Amino acid sequence: MRDYEEVSAFLGEWGRFQRLVFFLLSASIVPNGFNGMSAVFLAGTPAHRCAVPRGANLSGEWLNASIPLELRGGREEPSRCRRYRLAALANFSALGLRPGSDVELGELEQEPCLDGWEYSRDVYRSTIVTEWNLVCEEDWKVPLTTSLFFVGVLIGSFISGQLSDRFGRKSILFSTMAVQTGFSFLQIFSTSWEMFTVLFLIVGMGQISNYVVAFILGTEILGKSVRIIFSTLGVCIFFAIGYMLLPLFAYFIRDWRMLLLALTVPGLFCVPLWWIIPESPRWLISQGRYKEAEAIIRKAAKINGIPAPAVIFDTAEDSKPQQQQKAILLDLFRTRNIATITIMSLLLWFFTSVGYFGLSLNTPNLHGNVYINCFLLAVVEVPSYVIAWLLLRYLPRRYSIAGTLFLGGGVVLFIQLVPTDYSALSVGLVMLGKFGITSAFSMLYVYNVELYPTLVRNMAVGATSTASRLGSIIAPYFVYLGAYDRVLPYILMGSLTVLIGILTLFLPESYGNSLPESFEQMLKVKCFRNGQQTTGARNSKKSPKILVTPM
Repeated sequence: MRDYEEVSAFLGEWGRFQRLVFFLLSASIVPNGFNGMSAVFLAGTPAHRCAVPRGANLSGEWLNASIPLELRGGREEPSRCRRYRLAALANFSALGLRPGSDVELGELEQEPCLDGWEYSRDVYRSTIVTEWNLVCEEDWKVPLTTSLFFVGVLIGSFISGQLSDRFGRKSILFSTMAVQTGFSFLQIFSTSWEMFTVLFLIVGMGQISNYVVAFILGTEILGKSVRIIFSTLGVCIFFAIGYMLLPLFAYFIRDWRMLLLALTVPGLFCVPLWWIIPESPRWLISQGRYKEAEAIIRKAAKINGIPAPAVIFDTAEDSKPQQQQKAILLDLFRTRNIATITIMSLLLWFFTSVGYFGLSLNTPNLHGNVYINCFLLAVVEVPSYVIAWLLLRYLPRRYSIAGTLFLGGGVVLFIQLVPTDYSALSVGLVMLGKFGITSAFSMLYVYNVELYPTLVRNMAVGATSTASRLGSIIAPYFVYLGAYDRVLPYILMGSLTVLIGILTLFLPESYGNSLPESFEQMLKVKCFRNGQQTTGARNSKKSPKILVTPM
């Protein structure tokens, strides 16, 4: 039987059917932008201090002085987790003594917040932090909440491909949409932090599964020229649109339960897509379901206004597929060269992911309005994807990725030198850093595919993608450090990003080379340059069009 590309060539590349699939699948990614970064607002920590009960019998003067001051961010601010012992303050108040003049406050005994906390309502009306008092001794639960969401993402990225290979792209796409939407709705009724977090983990599983399967379905239906734009711009930009809408929803809905409800409702609009988005003809063919695949192609031809040939699939020509050599994970380390490439790639993906998610989740720690800052961090992703696409078309991979990592890491490192009064400059540098790291992140998929031979290419993408997920799991703890020192997360993320940019320069250059088919054709790491060069690697002068895996 002829190749699927050849069979479906009569449909054209950009007919009405292809445009419909392109935009509907891209639009189905918008809710992923909501859920991916929703923890910024759902788990936001407002300003807080120890509560003083009304029956404490304190004068107004002693009530104002009941919270000790501590140095934070170069300024003295009321303590978040300690107060002066109320029994002692009540005695001083009854005796008519005045704080500061009659009693030295620095010598008074302190105690924890035994009566709970008072939370500022200026930014958030309620979050899971205020709901279950996830502050002070319990503040470790906040980054863990986000980390467990990304654990769900890690699990989902493992199982989504296998499920879609077995049960079909379309059924798993809509099943995972239902998981993401349904469990997000159940989160609204959470009665404890534990319940919320378990449900959030399941939402993470559905979120990435929906993303990956939509990506696979689009790349299998669309033609070669459209496939590249879909994988590098379509899916990514619609994710960014969802990301941009998140702060708009959060600005007008400041209660976390109502916000979660508002973010869940758009998922219901994907239900009608079941009757519009088709199954992947490629998957149907792989299952021997030629009649169903032919029906989809004939419907596509009708939508495009193109007459279909009388015979599309001639199953009589079908021959048994050749048995393919199987690879194992250890093949990624079988030689010194491929082991070095694999280790360097794992580190590159891991630390780039830390930088991307660290900057995205650190929004509440930025100066200024958290809603505007989140919106700007989302907006900056759109030009970063466009720049990444242009760099991939016209410039070498190593220098493009290293350059954007140097840009992102360098400006983030520079934040520590900006005076506290220049908050707008600090925010601007964060935006520029996010631009550089996002551009690098989106180029890694292309680069990774080009480095490995066919036998282990999918396995390599899976391994490095797992490293990326692990990076996203620890990223919330970089943000957590910002509660103790505002610039510490930037110093760590900036330093690691610059170092990994330097490491990238030692990887092989794949631009203008054919995709390797065997281990012998793999490019050499720069420190092994005296070794044998790639066989036939320089024959192609044009960068090949390749399939890109999503972030």
